[in-house]
Amino acid sequence: MKIAAIQMRSGLDPDANLAALKPLLAEAAEQGATYALTPEVTLIFPENRDQLRLAAAPFEGHRHLAEVGDLARQHGMFVHVGSLPIPLEDGRFANRSVLFGPDGQQLGTYDKIHLFDADIAGLDAYRESATYKGGDEAVVAAVADFRLGFSICYDMRFPRLYNALANGGATLIAVPAAFTVPTGQAHWHVLLRARAIETGSYVIAAAQGGVHQNGRATYGHSLVVDPWGRIIAELNHDEPGVLVVDIDAAAVAEARQRIPALANARDFAPPGLQS
Repeated sequence: MKIAAIQMRSGLDPDANLAALKPLLAEAAEQGATYALTPEVTLIFPENRDQLRLAAAPFEGHRHLAEVGDLARQHGMFVHVGSLPIPLEDGRFANRSVLFGPDGQQLGTYDKIHLFDADIAGLDAYRESATYKGGDEAVVAAVADFRLGFSICYDMRFPRLYNALANGGATLIAVPAAFTVPTGQAHWHVLLRARAIETGSYVIAAAQGGVHQNGRATYGHSLVVDPWGRIIAELNHDEPGVLVVDIDAAAVAEARQRIPALANARDFAPPGLQS
């Protein structure tokens, strides 16, 4: 089937972001895409909690998500919103991914599991967990002849999640992202290729790109990696755009037969210190 990675430059206004998304989805549909993935923080790209509170809306009855469902039905296409912030009862937010079917109905949701909490020398401590609550469930959903594994951005640094998705039946894994430029230049391609190689799966990564309203700059370079770890298509820039690629389920079976790492994996005890 044909799959599409949608590259965006989302800002602080959900209405404007949705307006920017519409022609990109239409272009993907015109090119024959069955499934389209949008980036992380598609509908609002906030810089701080105050901006989140002003624009984030409850999940039930979410107006912009309803419009995306209408677009999926209009184009007869699976549309996967990479993520958007959803307010929770404890005052924090879920970074939630939402998949719509060609009939416009929601088929699955996933809350980003891994949150970036770090103390970096020379910089203030960064605590994503102060604003977001991490999810606790891996998700796989059916998309035509493929099984789609859900992940979001920073998740890509945690191979155990991708191993669980593949063992749960995933043959295509989505990585919507908003990678910074320095980490993108250093790690984007190698991490995505590694996740494809170790699981024998296709990986599709739809990215934010360029300088955003909130002052942040993101790397772009949306791409698709095949189950052998080859980058088969890439938007080699940070401008908004659409990347449409043909994928074949037989390639997953072939890669897993040639390198049966999933089948050969064994449980083991953690290391102990030996003297």
